[in-house]
Amino acid sequence: MLYLWVKALHIISIVCWFAGLFYLPRLFVYHAMSDDQTSRERFCIMERKLYRGIMIPSMIATLVFGLWMLHLHPGLLKMGWMHAKLALVLLLIGYHHVCGAQLKAFARGQNARGHVFYRWFNEVPVLFLLAIVILVVVKPF
Repeated sequence: MLYLWVKALHIISIVCWFAGLFYLPRLFVYHAMSDDQTSRERFCIMERKLYRGIMIPSMIATLVFGLWMLHLHPGLLKMGWMHAKLALVLLLIGYHHVCGAQLKAFARGQNARGHVFYRWFNEVPVLFLLAIVILVVVKPF
């Protein structure tokens, strides 16, 4: 029963984390398109609050509950799909930190990329989500 509660909390955390991973790059698109100081300042505040208030806590909760599930069910670590999933999660954590670095660049007024880049950058978490869900549900290997 404990495992199911931890699993539910893990899924809730994932949903919250991905909400931020989908929305922050979209804010970058609009931020890169903004041409007045008031808008740029507003986007900096929105990005910072999203990253620090939702994304970081959700990422930490996702990792804590995921590790807790592995502790409760260590046999999962013997499965190939889980190794692939964990590798993707590590890459996703890297993407999360790249978003944080980009947020800081915007805050310093040092963004060097246009909105088209961020439109493509915004699609990266979709690929991670598709791959991870397929691995967990289908368990192809």
